[in-house]
Amino acid sequence: MAVGIEAMNLYGGSMFVDVRSIFEGRGLDLDRFDNLMMVRKAMVLPCEDPVTNAVNAAKPILDRLSEEEKNSIELLITATESGIDFGKSLSTYVHEYLGLSRHCRLFEVKQACYGGTAAFQMAANFVASQASPGAKALVIATDVSRTTERMSYAEPSQGEGAVAMLVSDRPQLFELDFGANGLYSYEVFDTCRPRPDVELGDPDLSLLSYLECLENTYRNYAEKVEGADFLETFDYMAFHTPFAGMVKGAHRKMMRQLYKMGGREIEADFQKRVAPSLKYCEEVGNVYAATVYFALSGLIDHAPIDEEMRIGIFSYGSGCSSEFFSGVVSPEAKKALSQMRIKEQLDARYSLSFEEYDKLIDMNKEWTFGIQDKAVDLSGCQTMYDHAMAGKRRLILKQIKDFHREYVWS
Repeated sequence: MAVGIEAMNLYGGSMFVDVRSIFEGRGLDLDRFDNLMMVRKAMVLPCEDPVTNAVNAAKPILDRLSEEEKNSIELLITATESGIDFGKSLSTYVHEYLGLSRHCRLFEVKQACYGGTAAFQMAANFVASQASPGAKALVIATDVSRTTERMSYAEPSQGEGAVAMLVSDRPQLFELDFGANGLYSYEVFDTCRPRPDVELGDPDLSLLSYLECLENTYRNYAEKVEGADFLETFDYMAFHTPFAGMVKGAHRKMMRQLYKMGGREIEADFQKRVAPSLKYCEEVGNVYAATVYFALSGLIDHAPIDEEMRIGIFSYGSGCSSEFFSGVVSPEAKKALSQMRIKEQLDARYSLSFEEYDKLIDMNKEWTFGIQDKAVDLSGCQTMYDHAMAGKRRLILKQIKDFHREYVWS
């Protein structure tokens, strides 16, 4: 049976800052700017968190469903490394504010940036099992960055947002090549979040781990899928994108290693098969568990798709767990995704000056994990709120009362 993504939507933050302005404002080496290949970094307000990101990504999908279709969602999985409680999953808040049926299994997964794919594959297996014929699953990967070192080169690439995917046996957007996946995982300490307000990493080790995982997940995929060829099998490719320049380097390594290609051939292949997937990632930044699906969405919206085409997807999560898998998209996918008007939503975000961005970092730092009682005060960012949120019926955080989060619609 066919299984995959029936509908998908992104939430790329309520505002953005130009990445070049971060380089200039921090006094970072501009010679490294072009290698990053990032244009904008997504940001959120103090009234936004992983719950609001998740709901604001998923609601446009659910608004298009009939009540019967909505009630057929029997599985909700949230994937995040930005949890808000040691025990209580943020999926409970998401379930409540999306108005899903109480006859629904819900929980949360965590494995750094791989978490979204772990959730997606689990949901696909649930649908394929036919344990509940006709049931759908909702997968939401949602994260917020914790930028604590303002002079770090990681700062410009870290984004905010979420992706929501409705998984079913009607995969009009992306039909999974069920069972065609290569896996590669091992323990490595390349990045971590040891405290709610601290994000640490070894960028060189992370890069090496990413490259090792890409090579070995594809090798494992090729062992399982007869006739698989990195160049010929996949019309397009979407990679986990910590920053676009890293994807370009990873693609270059694979083409040199597998085909001994020269620079011009590699560049031509990159522009044709990979570059379309980077469009939304360049506009948002690394949204951790959601990022590879930002890449898939960017590809569907920007690549020429005039017939059924196969997509190779590489998902990596620090720590580490990784997977190479594939699926098919068709012209119907472009039509379905265009209804979400993703580019229009990203273009409508509030444009932050560097000074506003710097101020927002400090304001958001006040909303880390473990708050008992606190009301949201938007007096310091009212202009930003009025542009990005006022009257748009987006979910926002109102207050935390005795550790319980209370939300309202803007």
